Amino acid sequence: MLELLASPPADPLWDLATEFEADTRPERLNLVLGVYRDHTGSTPVMSAVREAEMRLAERSASKEYRGLSGNTAFNRAMMSTVLGAEALIARATAVQTVAGTGALRLLADLVRQTRPGATVWISEPAYVNHRPILQAAGLKVRTYGRIDREGLPDTTGMLDDLRGAGRNDVVLLQGCCHNPTGVDPSLETWEAMAGLAATNGWVPFIDLAYHGLGDGLEADLRPTRMLADRLPEMLIAVSCSKNFGLYSDRTGCAIVLGSSGPALRHVETALQNAARTLYSMPPEHGAAIVTTILQDAGLRAAWRAELDAMRDRITANRSDLVAHLDALGCGTLANSLARQKGMFSMLPLVPDDMRRLRRRFAIYGTASGRINIAGVSAHRIPYLAQGVAAVYATADASGAASAAPPAR
Repeated sequence: MLELLASPPADPLWDLATEFEADTRPERLNLVLGVYRDHTGSTPVMSAVREAEMRLAERSASKEYRGLSGNTAFNRAMMSTVLGAEALIARATAVQTVAGTGALRLLADLVRQTRPGATVWISEPAYVNHRPILQAAGLKVRTYGRIDREGLPDTTGMLDDLRGAGRNDVVLLQGCCHNPTGVDPSLETWEAMAGLAATNGWVPFIDLAYHGLGDGLEADLRPTRMLADRLPEMLIAVSCSKNFGLYSDRTGCAIVLGSSGPALRHVETALQNAARTLYSMPPEHGAAIVTTILQDAGLRAAWRAELDAMRDRITANRSDLVAHLDALGCGTLANSLARQKGMFSMLPLVPDDMRRLRRRFAIYGTASGRINIAGVSAHRIPYLAQGVAAVYATADASGAASAAPPAR
């Protein structure tokens, strides 16, 4: 049986991570995976998380099954955090998932059940796992543009593309800190998308993985809340990996908004059934940590302060990189990066350029040009800028143009 299995494609990100581990050069920089690192280069456990874990350990709660929806107190806390207003929470249901990835897959399964033949629109470029998850759920995928050749927002092109999404379609939108580009729509553009969704009847599917790391928690959630307020239905996949630092605890939530109580009850059962066939029920530990933090005023305040400090460090890293690139004569590139936000920055480099960046400078980013700006220590920014500037200066212009999104 196993001899019949064709060689499957390897995951490109984890392949690069493996290559980095084998690289013995002391100057190497790992900017591939989307994890936050502090000034020492370590991924810290937040102090609020440590305190919550200590309290949970002291309680020694039972390890009994939680049920197919997971930790219901966690689900309520997630709906409250994401949606804010009681009127919106009253229109929602949620189940705990295995991180944001599990939420994306459960909601994709829901789309397949409720809208047979639906097309899901994703951005170009998109988070590397969006298309595989949707296609694994049996859904058709189309793309809409987001940025121009210089890496700046292409609002006109994006809205023109989304006018093609119809009543049986779903549009996957990253709520903030777009991965991989770092380029977010303005609030006015979000409002225009809400108008398109209302007119053409497509359903927004929001991927929330980085809220709190862009403009602040409330500001980052504003577009999602606006869409929820204006539209009858919406799907939201929430991850706690980045803003709680719970990467390996795989903690997430799938939220669905509707306008009918009976329909929402059916939705919850459908999500439970999908979870049952995939992993039965999600792990408890991360959800218990988040619930403990959000239900305690002191821990919640400490978490918000740590989250703000993480955001400030990411912003400072980007500003420092922009300043160094500008000083090295890369003003156009610096201007593009200055418009980005969140953990990632997108370099206008093709795969061959990124390969040169690895070979000459031991700087590891993805083949698409994405680097994790939250993964570099401040004292390494000058070295990063020097490497990027050197490769950018010698990049093949025709190759960069062919790899960039078409001009609108």
